[in-house]
Amino acid sequence: MVAPEFVVFHRPGFTEYRVENWRLARDGSGRVLMGVSGWRWHYSLVPLLLSLLWPRIHDNNITLGALFSVLAYLVYSKCTQVLHESVVVIPPHGIQLETHRGLPWFSPFAVTRQFIPFASLQDFVIHEGLSGWNVRYYLAAIRLSETGDYQVHVAFKVTVGINCCFLFFFYNVRFRPYCHISRSS
Repeated sequence: MVAPEFVVFHRPGFTEYRVENWRLARDGSGRVLMGVSGWRWHYSLVPLLLSLLWPRIHDNNITLGALFSVLAYLVYSKCTQVLHESVVVIPPHGIQLETHRGLPWFSPFAVTRQFIPFASLQDFVIHEGLSGWNVRYYLAAIRLSETGDYQVHVAFKVTVGINCCFLFFFYNVRFRPYCHISRSS
């Protein structure tokens, strides 16, 4: 087992490598720590507080604007959480990087997809970067664009730091017979 949040789906015609936005507690207790959260019970107090404050604030446009801005930010931040990120390998065509956003326990509200054909794929690399005092690892695909420029596409942008997942994906995709990564010398 690589990591419980890393799932591989083998289907006819494609393989999906998915990292979900949760992890087990590092203290050995087996608790699940969610990277995303749904609506919590205290969010139900918002309409109650709004109805109690409404007689005092309904004439003040600045207060109403600030209140609705905070509520809009709360809804936006909950609806744009990353649920999971995937790399879908479609032999012999290419790979597709996906990010699914939304609320947990519902179908995703938004999915961003980026397709990279094998013909333009130059290499996969595991890149390390510094974030404050932390070292983070990123899995990146290097692509040669139509104009001759190199482009770097990062897979698993949000769910970083799962090194064993990166190594598993790296070796299973890079050394498959359908993935002919061109080597320039």
